[in-house]
Amino acid sequence: MDLQKQDLQKPDPRQPGPPAVSELRASDAERDRIADILHDALAEGRLTADEHAERVEGVLRAKTVGELEVFIRDLPAAHRRGTGPVHPAAPRRPTAGAIPIDPDDNVVAVFSSAARKGRWRAGRRIHAYAIFGSVEIDLSEALFDHQQVVVKSFAIFGSVDIRVPENVSLRGMGGGVLGSFEVATLDSGEPEAPVVYVDGWAVLGSVEARPRRGKVVADILDRVQRKADRSLRKHLGH
Repeated sequence: MDLQKQDLQKPDPRQPGPPAVSELRASDAERDRIADILHDALAEGRLTADEHAERVEGVLRAKTVGELEVFIRDLPAAHRRGTGPVHPAAPRRPTAGAIPIDPDDNVVAVFSSAARKGRWRAGRRIHAYAIFGSVEIDLSEALFDHQQVVVKSFAIFGSVDIRVPENVSLRGMGGGVLGSFEVATLDSGEPEAPVVYVDGWAVLGSVEARPRRGKVVADILDRVQRKADRSLRKHLGH
């Protein structure tokens, strides 16, 4: 009887195993990543305009991850993954106590429009209210004094549009009531990169957060050095 039980517990060799990564269905984010690599290859002169157009068309038709990888197999960018240290993904929520309760900045549009953009200094908490109006929060050229930034957004018959640099991490948690709340999740490869958290609600309106192509936080390494200098001064008692 025990032998029969053991036989029943053995895996059936005829049962298929889990699919390989290359066989998984491709997501829109993965298609965008491949398209970005092809765009960079065109700018570097690695692809001609015709080759670029042909490959991008193939990317749009690709169904699986393996089909996508074919289009960058002969490009250096396809072989750079995994060569550097692996950093943990940014946490889903801000660190407890890192964000104040009161906002550093309020951006309000009531039957009007309001914006924060250009070279401005982003606080730790930004509140955006769009009531029958539109609010634009553009962090693509902002100065980040803090690693964690929360943008609390409320759109009521209005819209809140948030743009961030490409090399930050972006997280979102909110919802829509007869409206749309869309946050394009980002993971930066830099451990010291800012993390932008977008929260809130869209009621008969929209909240959207996504990266602005070509914009990056250029002073990440400078901030790392300043952090090290502060730690050193503290250690030395200055």
